[in-house]
Amino acid sequence: MSITRLFAAAVAAAVLAAVSLPLSGSQAPAPAGRGARNAPAGPAPRTADGHPDLHGVWLGGGPTSDIEDGLAAGEAIPYSPLGKKTRDSRIAPYPWRVLTTPNGSHMYFLFEGNIHSYRQIFMDGRRHPDGDALNPTWYGHSVGRWEGDTLVIDTVGFNDRSWFDFVGNPHSDRLHVVERYTRKDAATMVNEITIDDPVMYARPWKVSFTARARPDEELMEYICQENEKDSSRLQGPAIRDIPKRPVPRGQ
Repeated sequence: MSITRLFAAAVAAAVLAAVSLPLSGSQAPAPAGRGARNAPAGPAPRTADGHPDLHGVWLGGGPTSDIEDGLAAGEAIPYSPLGKKTRDSRIAPYPWRVLTTPNGSHMYFLFEGNIHSYRQIFMDGRRHPDGDALNPTWYGHSVGRWEGDTLVIDTVGFNDRSWFDFVGNPHSDRLHVVERYTRKDAATMVNEITIDDPVMYARPWKVSFTARARPDEELMEYICQENEKDSSRLQGPAIRDIPKRPVPRGQ
C-alpha cells in the first residue's frame, strides 16, 4: 500500500469509519478466499439492553476514494479559499469490525487497512478534555451516546496531518465531526456524517454512506511497508513524520 493511501485511510477510517478510518459507498466484490456473503434481509438484531446490535464485520460505510461520493444530490463541498487551494495542490475498500467492552464503557472500531489501526469511542458519559488536555491525534477524541436506535459519535482533537480521501480533500486541527450510525435492518447500516471545519470549509456539511454486514468475514493480516515507493511524492503536513531515506546507488 502506498504512503499516500495510508494517510488518506487514517482520517477516512476515523472520520468516516476506517476512524477511520480507510471505503466508498458502493459495494466492492470480496477478495478471493474471503467470505462473500452479505447478511440476509430482515429486522436489525438487538443487544440485551435493547439497542441495535452494531457488532460484527462491515464493508463500506465511509469514503477514501472521494468524499464527494457521499453528498446529497445537488450539494457541493463548501470549501473556504484555503480549503480549495489545499485540495487543488494534492495529487479498495477494507472491512472493519465493531466491538464493545463487556461493561459498555468503551466501543472500538478495528480496521483491516491502515496497519490494523483502531478507534476508541468512550461510551461512559465523559466529555471531551478541555484546553491543552485535548491532545491532537490522527483519530481525535471520540465520545458516543445512543439517541433512540442511532449511535451518535462526536469527535474533536484531530491533528492536521491527513486527508479525507485520495482526492486530497483537507481538514485542519479545528475539525469537528459528528457521526450518526443507524442499523436499518439485518444487512445494512447507514452512517450520516456532519463535518465542521471553519478553516477549510465555509460552513458545516454532510455526507452519508451505507455499510453492509458481512457475517462470514474476518479481518485479515495487512502489511503495507514492503516495497514502499511513494513517500518521496508526499506534500503537506504529513511529510513531517516521514524519515529521509537514502537514494539507492545508480538512481
